[in-house]
Amino acid sequence: MTVRAERPRHPHPLPVHPALLRTHDERAGSLQLRIADRITAFAGSMRFVYIHIVWFGVWVGFRVEKYPFGLLTMIVSLEAIFLSTFVMISQNRADEKRQVVAAQEWKSVQLEEKQNEELLDLSHQILTLTNAIHQLTVAHGGGSGSDTSPAPTPSPS
Repeated sequence: MTVRAERPRHPHPLPVHPALLRTHDERAGSLQLRIADRITAFAGSMRFVYIHIVWFGVWVGFRVEKYPFGLLTMIVSLEAIFLSTFVMISQNRADEKRQVVAAQEWKSVQLEEKQNEELLDLSHQILTLTNAIHQLTVAHGGGSGSDTSPAPTPSPS
């Protein structure tokens, strides 16, 4: 049985590039990446800040250890090392997203360029045919045979 992570839900869904949806689904298949995403999301939240304010307040207020708080300093340093790693993972993910969108947009630009070249070729063909039709109608005396100039009137003699 495969466990799939749900896509993040937003109160007001934003339009998402289809290429990003594909990479999100691929990323959701990896347990390690899902864990890293959750830790990064938590570490970037105000809940994380509040927990640390309470934790440091309790540690110092109840004198869990004596000043200069060597154990607390070590714990916070280790936490900083891990959090910086998760920030880098998050930046790599953002770079992956930008690269996926850029690659998809480049494919679209290439397709549009090909379509524009085809349209220009068709326009040139239409212009050539229009010129040929115009030359044929001029060569055969206007083509329609109807003369719009008034008929000569007989002069009185």
